[in-house]
Amino acid sequence: MSIETIIAKYGLAALFLGAGIEGETVVVAGGLLSHKGLLPLPGAMAAAAAGSFVADQIFFSAGRYFRGKAWVKRQQQRPIFARALGLLERYPIGFIFAFRFIYGFRTISPIAIGTTRVETRLFLLINAIAAVVWGIVFTGIGYLFGHSFEKLIERFLPDKHAILIVGGAVVVVAAIVGAIHWWRTRGKAAT
Repeated sequence: MSIETIIAKYGLAALFLGAGIEGETVVVAGGLLSHKGLLPLPGAMAAAAAGSFVADQIFFSAGRYFRGKAWVKRQQQRPIFARALGLLERYPIGFIFAFRFIYGFRTISPIAIGTTRVETRLFLLINAIAAVVWGIVFTGIGYLFGHSFEKLIERFLPDKHAILIVGGAVVVVAAIVGAIHWWRTRGKAAT
């Protein structure tokens, strides 16, 4: 089975999961793969939006229904949690829309919002709109920069599969860095 076949078969599912777990890096890589013709651009945008939407709904629900649990209480002790609540108080609709675009706020914000009186229907609606915009923007960035990225890769790695190898390496490295960051912050939150 070739790399192209694997990407064609599992790429959109991986993009869905990656958008929810890691975020922008995976989605931009999905845009690059769309530019290369390995994933359909509308499908990549939809998978990115859906993955982001589902992950944020899960985090919101965790804040809403498990706010009394120890792991949510640990999140409430983090300074960024208080910052998210402050921004939510000042700009409720705007913050619900924008948190996924603000570095460091992507995971904690829906948990924080879930612990407040924000109505579930309101969060669901704004989250859906924001996820679609986010998916289109970041997949589009990857797609639009695909040509420049290909030229850069061809210059340094003339093998025709280089873009796939480098793209895969970027996704793996981003996942490892994300896992290390999560593990370290989880360890600090437990102490």
